[in-house]
This record gives sequence, C-alpha cells and structure tokens, in this order.
Amino acid sequence: VQLVESGGGLVQAGGSLRLSCAASGRVSDISVMGWYRQAPGKQRDLVADISSGGATNYRDSVRGRFTISKDNAENILYLTMNNLKPDDTAVYYCHAEVRIATIEGTRQFDYWGQGTQVTVSS
Repeated sequence: VQLVESGGGLVQAGGSLRLSCAASGRVSDISVMGWYRQAPGKQRDLVADISSGGATNYRDSVRGRFTISKDNAENILYLTMNNLKPDDTAVYYCHAEVRIATIEGTRQFDYWGQGTQVTVSS
C-alpha cells in the first residue's frame, strides 16, 4: 500500500484546510485508515480514523471541528479541518492498517504517508 498526502499549508487561526491522502496498491486489504499528527518534540498522535465500514473515531480536541471521510471509488482519504487553532500545528500523516489472515493467525501491517505540514498562525 502506498499513501501520498497533499493539502497542507499555512492558515490563520479560525481558518480551514482539507488534507487528502491517495492510496494505491492493495487497497482492498485496508481495514482502517486514519490521520495522525506530530508536533515538534512530541509523539505522533491519532487525530481521527475511519474503518472500512465507515465508523469514525476522533480525538477529543478535534471533535466537532475536523471531519474524516473517504471516497471509496477513488481510494482517497480526506480530513476537513475547520476552526483551526495554533495547537493544531503539526506534520499530519496518513495511515493505513492492513490485516491479513495467515496460517499463524492475523498479521497487521501499518503503512504511512510522507507527511504534510499544517501551520496555524495566531
């Protein structure tokens, strides 16, 4: 699975951005896709994810401001970010989780995009 993000940039507080992540390869094996972010000096944290069935999950600080969605026909994952705050400044990474059944049991593989910078000025 290959993931390519786009859509980051510089925006003022209160503004909006939409991130995109184009997936290719064995996309039919993807069970969950999500967005993570990493600010300088901090760990990489989950922002939101969406299952193959469409169930979504958000971190508390972005719930109500961010929306995760996907276009299954085009294999594109989106993150629409509204009312952005300076604390949202980070590198945002697209993630895909693949689970494959083997003789030894289910194996999980994690794939990451290259990241896209989001900077929110105050």
